[in-house]
Amino acid sequence: MKKLFTLSLILCFAAFANALDSDTAKSNSLPSVLVKDLNGQPVNFAEYVTKGQITVVSFFATWCKPCLVELSNIDNVYAEWQEKYKMRLIAVSVDDSRTLAKVKPYVTSKNWTYDVLMDNNSDLRRALNVTNPPTTFLLDKEGKIVYTHTGYLEGDELELEKKIAELAK
Repeated sequence: MKKLFTLSLILCFAAFANALDSDTAKSNSLPSVLVKDLNGQPVNFAEYVTKGQITVVSFFATWCKPCLVELSNIDNVYAEWQEKYKMRLIAVSVDDSRTLAKVKPYVTSKNWTYDVLMDNNSDLRRALNVTNPPTTFLLDKEGKIVYTHTGYLEGDELELEKKIAELAK
Protein backbone atom coordinates (compact mmCIF):
# COMPACT_ATOMS: atom_id res chain seq x y z
CA MET A 1 0.00 0.00 0.00
CA LYS A 2 2.88 2.34 0.85
CA LYS A 3 4.49 1.69 -2.54
CA LEU A 4 1.22 2.36 -4.34
CA PHE A 5 0.79 5.64 -2.47
CA THR A 6 4.38 6.68 -3.25
CA LEU A 7 3.96 5.77 -6.92
CA SER A 8 0.73 7.74 -7.23
CA LEU A 9 2.39 10.71 -5.49
CA ILE A 10 5.28 10.59 -7.96
CA LEU A 11 2.90 10.38 -10.93
CA CYS A 12 0.87 13.34 -9.65
CA PHE A 13 4.03 15.39 -9.18
CA ALA A 14 5.26 14.49 -12.68
CA ALA A 15 1.92 15.49 -14.21
CA PHE A 16 1.97 18.78 -12.27
CA ALA A 17 5.55 19.54 -13.37
CA ASN A 18 4.64 18.77 -16.99
CA ALA A 19 1.64 21.11 -16.78
CA LEU A 20 3.87 23.87 -15.39
CA ASP A 21 6.35 23.41 -18.24
CA SER A 22 3.50 23.55 -20.74
CA ASP A 23 2.13 26.77 -19.19
CA THR A 24 5.59 28.31 -19.21
CA ALA A 25 6.04 27.48 -22.88
CA LYS A 26 2.63 28.98 -23.67
CA SER A 27 3.40 32.15 -21.74
CA ASN A 28 6.66 32.58 -23.66
CA SER A 29 5.01 32.36 -27.06
CA LEU A 30 3.57 35.36 -28.83
CA PRO A 31 -0.17 35.84 -29.03
CA SER A 32 -1.90 35.93 -32.38
CA VAL A 33 -3.63 39.28 -31.84
CA LEU A 34 -4.63 41.91 -34.37
CA VAL A 35 -3.17 45.38 -33.86
CA LYS A 36 -2.81 48.24 -36.34
CA ASP A 37 0.17 49.87 -37.97
CA LEU A 38 0.46 53.66 -38.12
CA ASN A 39 -1.61 53.72 -41.30
CA GLY A 40 -4.47 51.88 -39.60
CA GLN A 41 -3.84 48.58 -41.39
CA PRO A 42 -4.47 45.44 -39.31
CA VAL A 43 -1.41 43.38 -38.42
CA ASN A 44 -1.23 39.99 -36.72
CA PHE A 45 1.32 40.56 -33.98
CA ALA A 46 2.61 36.97 -33.86
CA GLU A 47 3.28 37.07 -37.62
CA TYR A 48 4.72 40.58 -37.50
CA VAL A 49 7.62 39.59 -35.26
CA THR A 50 10.46 38.38 -37.45
CA LYS A 51 11.75 34.96 -36.49
CA GLY A 52 15.53 34.67 -36.58
CA GLN A 53 15.95 38.20 -35.24
CA ILE A 54 16.22 39.53 -31.68
CA THR A 55 13.23 41.80 -31.05
CA VAL A 56 12.42 44.35 -28.38
CA VAL A 57 8.73 45.12 -27.86
CA SER A 58 8.06 48.27 -25.88
CA PHE A 59 4.55 49.20 -24.75
CA PHE A 60 4.03 52.96 -24.45
CA ALA A 61 1.42 55.71 -24.44
CA THR A 62 1.64 59.32 -25.55
CA TRP A 63 0.52 60.46 -22.08
CA CYS A 64 3.27 58.43 -20.34
CA LYS A 65 6.36 60.63 -19.88
CA PRO A 66 8.72 57.76 -18.84
CA CYS A 67 7.61 55.85 -21.96
CA LEU A 68 8.49 58.72 -24.26
CA VAL A 69 11.87 59.29 -22.59
CA GLU A 70 12.69 55.58 -22.86
CA LEU A 71 11.77 55.37 -26.54
CA SER A 72 13.68 58.57 -27.34
CA ASN A 73 16.76 57.27 -25.53
CA ILE A 74 16.53 53.95 -27.36
CA ASP A 75 16.07 55.81 -30.65
CA ASN A 76 19.41 57.54 -30.00
CA VAL A 77 21.20 54.16 -29.99
CA TYR A 78 18.87 52.14 -32.20
CA ALA A 79 20.94 52.36 -35.40
CA GLU A 80 23.99 51.19 -33.47
CA TRP A 81 22.03 48.31 -31.89
CA GLN A 82 20.73 47.24 -35.28
CA GLU A 83 24.23 47.16 -36.69
CA LYS A 84 25.83 45.41 -33.70
CA TYR A 85 23.06 42.95 -32.81
CA LYS A 86 20.90 42.69 -35.95
CA MET A 87 17.87 43.40 -33.76
CA ARG A 88 14.52 45.10 -34.19
CA LEU A 89 12.36 47.33 -31.99
CA ILE A 90 8.58 47.38 -32.13
CA ALA A 91 6.90 50.08 -30.06
CA VAL A 92 3.27 49.33 -29.24
CA SER A 93 0.99 52.21 -28.33
CA VAL A 94 -1.70 51.47 -25.75
CA ASP A 95 -3.39 54.83 -26.28
CA ASP A 96 -7.17 54.54 -26.23
CA SER A 97 -9.72 56.27 -28.46
CA ARG A 98 -9.27 59.58 -26.61
CA THR A 99 -5.53 59.88 -27.34
CA LEU A 100 -5.03 57.54 -30.30
CA ALA A 101 -5.05 60.42 -32.80
CA LYS A 102 -1.87 61.79 -31.15
CA VAL A 103 0.25 58.69 -31.83
CA LYS A 104 1.10 59.11 -35.52
CA PRO A 105 1.86 62.88 -35.31
CA TYR A 106 4.03 62.29 -32.24
CA VAL A 107 6.00 59.44 -33.84
CA THR A 108 6.42 61.47 -37.04
CA SER A 109 7.63 64.54 -35.11
CA LYS A 110 10.25 62.42 -33.31
CA ASN A 111 11.43 60.70 -36.52
CA TRP A 112 11.52 57.37 -34.75
CA THR A 113 13.07 54.82 -37.07
CA TYR A 114 11.52 51.71 -35.55
CA ASP A 115 8.13 50.12 -36.12
CA VAL A 116 5.15 51.47 -34.20
CA LEU A 117 1.93 49.52 -33.78
CA MET A 118 -1.30 50.57 -32.10
CA ASP A 119 -3.18 48.38 -29.64
CA ASN A 120 -6.10 50.72 -29.03
CA ASN A 121 -8.44 47.87 -27.95
CA SER A 122 -5.78 46.59 -25.49
CA ASP A 123 -6.04 43.06 -26.89
CA LEU A 124 -2.27 42.59 -27.11
CA ARG A 125 -1.79 44.35 -23.80
CA ARG A 126 -4.14 41.88 -22.08
CA ALA A 127 -2.68 38.88 -23.90
CA LEU A 128 0.82 39.74 -22.63
CA ASN A 129 -0.45 40.79 -19.20
CA VAL A 130 0.85 44.35 -19.47
CA THR A 131 -0.56 46.35 -16.58
CA ASN A 132 1.09 49.73 -17.05
CA PRO A 133 3.39 51.26 -19.62
CA PRO A 134 6.24 51.39 -20.07
CA THR A 135 6.66 47.64 -20.25
CA THR A 136 9.42 46.14 -22.36
CA PHE A 137 9.80 42.58 -23.61
CA LEU A 138 12.93 41.08 -25.11
CA LEU A 139 12.36 38.24 -27.56
CA ASP A 140 15.02 35.79 -28.64
CA LYS A 141 15.52 34.74 -32.25
CA GLU A 142 12.80 32.11 -31.91
CA GLY A 143 10.31 34.75 -30.80
CA LYS A 144 10.23 33.59 -27.18
CA ILE A 145 10.01 36.15 -24.38
CA VAL A 146 13.25 35.94 -22.42
CA TYR A 147 13.19 39.18 -20.43
CA THR A 148 10.53 41.62 -19.23
CA HIS A 149 10.94 45.01 -17.58
CA THR A 150 8.26 47.37 -16.28
CA GLY A 151 8.84 51.07 -15.67
CA TYR A 152 11.71 53.22 -16.79
CA LEU A 153 14.60 54.96 -15.11
CA GLU A 154 17.29 56.82 -17.02
CA GLY A 155 19.88 54.24 -18.06
CA ASP A 156 17.56 51.20 -18.14
CA GLU A 157 18.35 50.97 -21.86
CA LEU A 158 21.94 50.05 -20.89
CA GLU A 159 20.68 47.00 -18.99
CA LEU A 160 18.49 46.14 -21.98
CA GLU A 161 21.51 46.36 -24.27
CA LYS A 162 23.41 43.91 -22.02
CA LYS A 163 20.54 41.43 -22.37
CA ILE A 164 20.46 41.95 -26.16
CA ALA A 165 24.22 41.43 -26.38
CA GLU A 166 23.92 38.14 -24.47
CA LEU A 167 21.33 36.89 -26.95
CA ALA A 168 23.38 38.01 -29.95
CA LYS A 169 26.34 35.79 -29.00
